[in-house]
Amino acid sequence: MMPFNVVIPARYGSSRLLGKPLLDIAGKTMIVRVCEQALKAGADEVVVATDDERIYAEVKKQNIAVMMTQKNHQSGTDRIAEVVQTLNWNDETIIVNLQGDEPLIAPDYIQAVAQVLANQTRANVATLAARIQDSEEVFNPNAVKVVTDKNSYALYFSRAPIPWDRVQFKMSQDITLSKNYCRHIGLYSYRVGFLKRYCQWAASPLEELEALEQLRILWHGEAIVVKIVEKAPEAGIDTQEDLIRVQRLFSS
Repeated sequence: MMPFNVVIPARYGSSRLLGKPLLDIAGKTMIVRVCEQALKAGADEVVVATDDERIYAEVKKQNIAVMMTQKNHQSGTDRIAEVVQTLNWNDETIIVNLQGDEPLIAPDYIQAVAQVLANQTRANVATLAARIQDSEEVFNPNAVKVVTDKNSYALYFSRAPIPWDRVQFKMSQDITLSKNYCRHIGLYSYRVGFLKRYCQWAASPLEELEALEQLRILWHGEAIVVKIVEKAPEAGIDTQEDLIRVQRLFSS
């Protein structure tokens, strides 16, 4: 297996679920559960990037690498970029961006997003997607859709139903889905050299319109390769209801 590192951005100040990295899931904090998945994936290094001393102390207690970062980062990617520059990782090093609220992410998926980038010569970013099975998901703005070209490079990401089926969609939302409909899975891998460039770019108009950070990458002409996996992972934790669902899954 090719070498890769995992960086896990973790903020305390979530607007919908304050302090969620420290919430208990069957006897362990959420951030520790996420770190365990990264370690199972075989990462060379796993580093938590946080702006909060409570999260720092919790991760340190588990003998997992953790770094305090600036509080004013606009995104998790910017926080990761601070880590890689501080640690002076080589420009060709592959970094997996694993969100700190994804305790159910499969280690196989972490490996997959790193491996697909390692096989690339064109793209400096890789991500995952899964075929959409439910037509309601196509029209759900919280489910981000992605369209790719014939070589699996992303053409566009959107909260809207893309591609737009001009025959079916004008009739109703009760439709027959084709394999063209894919949900984006928010797991990324980057090369360090790309991250250094990314942090010099201003937010793009499309990114601000859709509230999708990955559109900044396409706006600046960089390629994102997309690997289709068998199914989307269990959803992460954004709300109290999500937390209860995940606690039940771990307890069972």
